[in-house]
Amino acid sequence: MAARISLDSIDIYDPELYVKGLPHGQFAVLRTEAPVFRHPDFEQPNGFWSVTRHADVNFVSRNPEIFSSYRQTCFLNEQTPTSLAEQQMMMVNLDPPDHTRLRSLLNRGFTPRSAARMAEKIEHACEVIVDKALATGSGDFVTMCAAELPLVVIAELMGVPNADRYKIFEWSNRMLSADDPELAPAPDEGLQAAVEAYAYANELGAAKRACPVDDIVSKLVVPDENGRELSELEFDLFFILLIVAGNETTRNAISGGMQAMIESPDQWEWLRADPAGLARKAADEMVRWVSPVMAFRRTATRDVELGGQLIRENDKILMYYTAANFDETVFENPHTFDVGRDPNPHVGFGGGGPHFCLGRHLALLEIEIMYRTLARRVARVEPLAAPRRLRSNFINGIKEMQVRLVPA
Repeated sequence: MAARISLDSIDIYDPELYVKGLPHGQFAVLRTEAPVFRHPDFEQPNGFWSVTRHADVNFVSRNPEIFSSYRQTCFLNEQTPTSLAEQQMMMVNLDPPDHTRLRSLLNRGFTPRSAARMAEKIEHACEVIVDKALATGSGDFVTMCAAELPLVVIAELMGVPNADRYKIFEWSNRMLSADDPELAPAPDEGLQAAVEAYAYANELGAAKRACPVDDIVSKLVVPDENGRELSELEFDLFFILLIVAGNETTRNAISGGMQAMIESPDQWEWLRADPAGLARKAADEMVRWVSPVMAFRRTATRDVELGGQLIRENDKILMYYTAANFDETVFENPHTFDVGRDPNPHVGFGGGGPHFCLGRHLALLEIEIMYRTLARRVARVEPLAAPRRLRSNFINGIKEMQVRLVPA
């Protein structure tokens, strides 16, 4: 019988904890006993408020006038590779009305219709990726399958030369892996990666302004029918946001989804029996199960009561999507990986509101087509070693997963 977890022993902030997996036991205790919990924080003398229930995460997400992204940004702490002022200019850290203006410009490239237009290219990319993986036979699933697809898609979407796509992989890894000494061995690695990505974006934007073509970058940096366009700085910051959000999250959903399949072989067989009918639901379930971005920060703009607790103006709040996505009051058998789960009101793309993930349609399409391809062409995925997980309290990631692919 497992020992009872007391509130005094709760620590869901320690990045070392996530090397072993998600702390579902601690999340369950918090949802039941202290859904809005004052958690210790090495940066804040009064700690921060952890929000773990599905309903409360949605409430915080949908009320930006009370819970600001801008005051201290959406990231978990202040130990970040760029200054607060620079970070606050990124769309993910803006509040309405500034956020509304910028998002309305970016929406042009991320509608369901624009995502659907990418389907044929994604299908081709998946066939090529699975061809190579099956020819190799065994190796790291992350590099063979999961990492390659979002890089190809981002390169296609942004008009980045195919040969440069691995730069995107390297930059995003270095920017988000500050807590993992294996991936970010030097203290300034994240800053240096951001500088390199920023400079590349600046050159890319300038080239598209001078010679626009039919890609999203050209649409964003040249005036639309109303004369609106992204400024040079806005585009450069958006590029950095896209290579992180579009690369890390999709890659980790694909990797974590395969780990779930390995642990639930009945679900893999079910998907293989009907890939066309189940792949979309399976993709949604993978996002719920993995919750690639585990938490985001908000800052209270005034005193407010939430979950029976009085939150004071300027208090730090962390919304734990990982906890909300396993809320027993919302999901039936939440700890069962179910590729046919429907409905599936997860918050893996955020809890609604103005910051609901801009690229969710494209991300789901990538995961869906990748697993439709894998289910059709791969009979079994056999683990060769335990997966190695990222040391991070922000990104739920698998660094390496050695497997053997058995062709169908």
